[in-house]
Amino acid sequence: MNILFAASEAAPFCKTGGLADVAGSLPLSLAQNGDRVAVILPLYHQISREWRDKMTFLRYIYVDLSWRHQYCGLFSLTDQGVTWYFVDNEQYFKRDRLYGEYDDGERFAFFCRAVVDLLPWLNDMPDVIHCNDWQTALIPVYLHDTAVCHEDLRCIKTVFTIHNIEYQGRLGAETVEDLLGLHRGWFDDGTIAMDGDVNLMKAALMTADQVTTVSPTYARQLHHGYYAHGMESVIGRIDGKLCGILNGLDTVGYDPAHDQTICANYTADDLSGKAACKEALQKKLGLAVEKDTPILAIVSRLVGHKGLDLVCQVFDGIMSCGVQLVVLGQGEPQYEDFFRYQAARYKGRLAACITYSDSLARQIYSGSDLFLMPSKSEPCGLSQMIAMRYGAVPIVRQTGGLNDSVHSCQVGQEGGNGFVFADYNAFDMLHVVEQAVGLYRGDRIGFAAVQHCGMTDDFSWTKSAEEYRKVYKK
Repeated sequence: MNILFAASEAAPFCKTGGLADVAGSLPLSLAQNGDRVAVILPLYHQISREWRDKMTFLRYIYVDLSWRHQYCGLFSLTDQGVTWYFVDNEQYFKRDRLYGEYDDGERFAFFCRAVVDLLPWLNDMPDVIHCNDWQTALIPVYLHDTAVCHEDLRCIKTVFTIHNIEYQGRLGAETVEDLLGLHRGWFDDGTIAMDGDVNLMKAALMTADQVTTVSPTYARQLHHGYYAHGMESVIGRIDGKLCGILNGLDTVGYDPAHDQTICANYTADDLSGKAACKEALQKKLGLAVEKDTPILAIVSRLVGHKGLDLVCQVFDGIMSCGVQLVVLGQGEPQYEDFFRYQAARYKGRLAACITYSDSLARQIYSGSDLFLMPSKSEPCGLSQMIAMRYGAVPIVRQTGGLNDSVHSCQVGQEGGNGFVFADYNAFDMLHVVEQAVGLYRGDRIGFAAVQHCGMTDDFSWTKSAEEYRKVYKK
């Protein structure tokens, strides 16, 4: 099977979030099982010279987007059995950041149009194009539009994955013809229209052959307005072609036995290196070096839907459990300022790192005992999987992918790998934090058993890739 994966970011070339991890890992896993896989991305300014030197220029075409007639270059390289294509246009992609530009709608409409126009020039015509989030949502629309005149495109099927339904790609109704270059009928018949606007995610949901999202629980939750951000009626209409597949984790890249960024390596069967990592983290961040004090970590974007308002409500209660707290992330000023203020109050017990650093994140995962993730919504989440991989026992709310990957150890279930709470309530969260700290202090053998379950759980892409392969075959 020939699969073309279209995404707006992919590790290791360009990354802002979890989408890049998926786009960087899922194609590799598919390729290892014998499928012919390619990925197509914008050629961003941020892609390093190291990668650019490995690229081959294939050709250029001109892409028509309404009245615009734009240059489009195509570069490629092959790495680990996957062909990577890069769409070049400096006007759109030579920017200081991947997203958040005033013309994002135009930039990614161009990318989607370019993907479809470049199909005849790729090494292999795909059987399936796998699109991801609103930035690639116009590909199924343009494919339908173009296939009317090009018979060789009619057999291509499309899969669209919702990574986070909150970001839908909404544009004004006037953009249908002037910006997107589509006939007004696409809007008037409701295919791309919602609440008087163009809604690119709805366009993909309506026109793709199959729709997936990043965990089974999130797929169920999207039928409810609390999680669907106004899209619940659309989800209801396409329910027959929707399924949830839990994201995997790059278990080679995230491996405490070989990670060169951490102080000492260790395995599930020999945690002596983790103790060294804990001591090194305490020294690095100015915490008291106390081997029997549990370190509770938060590595997160500091935004509301990550559940940080719960943490703020019962913050002194958390600290009174006798933990050291490490926070890494940046986001909304109210949360950044809150943790800075608390770090001044709890010197030696709280480290607030208001930044993002992949190497520091790995040092925190390896040095911490507990990992707090009380999200209001979490389509999949990778942090809880990384934490378990590094032996930090997660404390999570039962939502989205957290519900599908963290299984309670609180009532003695065999194979429990973490602590969970159901209601979005600060005191429920605090109670579970107290339970986790109690197990750490009172039953190290029991705590080690929970650690071991998390570290040995299979979060690799192998199972998830097989589920996607079933979707493609369908």
